[in-house]
Amino acid sequence: MKKNFYNIIKGKFLVSDDAPKNWRFIIFLSFLALIMIGSSHTADKKVHHIAQLSNDVKELKSEYLDVRKKVTQTKMESKITAALASRGLQPSETPPKKISITKQQ
Repeated sequence: MKKNFYNIIKGKFLVSDDAPKNWRFIIFLSFLALIMIGSSHTADKKVHHIAQLSNDVKELKSEYLDVRKKVTQTKMESKITAALASRGLQPSETPPKKISITKQQ
């Protein structure tokens, strides 16, 4: 057991008679490690992109709410009356009358 451990530490398994089998296995493990590293980097990029998009959505929702609030306030009758008062326009004091047309034959 102790001898096998020292042989592994010294790297004798890489230069022995059955070394090509060991090298193929090491190259295969290295290839799998590269694939794993690449896929984890791709997953991290996707996670960061999703987080950025969710932050953008939150910002756009808050901007939408602010704009909707401003539009609602500017459509109020009191705001329109105040804005038109500076131009000299006032709301009518007499209510509108309904005009009805009847058919005559």
